[in-house]
Amino acid sequence: MDNSDGGHENRGFFASRANIVLVGFLLIGGFYLVAEHRAHLWLVLPWLPWLLLLACPLMHVFMHHGHGGHGGNSDSGHTSSVDPQNSPRPH
Repeated sequence: MDNSDGGHENRGFFASRANIVLVGFLLIGGFYLVAEHRAHLWLVLPWLPWLLLLACPLMHVFMHHGHGGHGGNSDSGHTSSVDPQNSPRPH
């Protein structure tokens, strides 16, 4: 018997009993999450596409805040994260 995969059997995701139990717990948890928060879902679901569109420019503004925008010039006065003791010294 010559196994070309080195003795490792290629099994699917649902071949393991632990994976089946994991999926069962995730389904039960998802059911209870939706069942308990059903009263709040009707408030959020109609606004979800608009919230995602609003998140794009907000993420752009907040993510570019730290380095000064799109310019990226090194003369902006920001300190570098290089340790002065480990940096090369001029001769």
